[in-house]
Amino acid sequence: MTGSGSGTGGPGKGEDERWLVVDGRRWRRQDPSLPADVAARLLSHLGRGRSGVRALRRRGDDPAPARRRVDLAKHGLGERGDPWWEQDEQQRRERWELALRELDALDDAEPDAGEGGGA
Repeated sequence: MTGSGSGTGGPGKGEDERWLVVDGRRWRRQDPSLPADVAARLLSHLGRGRSGVRALRRRGDDPAPARRRVDLAKHGLGERGDPWWEQDEQQRRERWELALRELDALDDAEPDAGEGGGA
């Protein structure tokens, strides 16, 4: 299942380009059609969310707010939700735009929510 197929990043890509296999476990790859700036923003939110989960757990606090950031970022990246290879270009764009709007709203509501602070 691991391979280096050569697709265009859209629907019709082979199974090996949809999944990453690590220690025998399949993980959905991020949508290859994401513009670089969008992917960078989503990956930043993902990293902040993961960091927040760790910080909250170390303090003994509920990590749910930070997990929400991780979940939104992964949906935006196409790693969760409807498979990106089953979506048309408009659906894919709507997916990442909605995720970024919701992630940015988290920042507006709680400036350090992804850092393990706030609320």
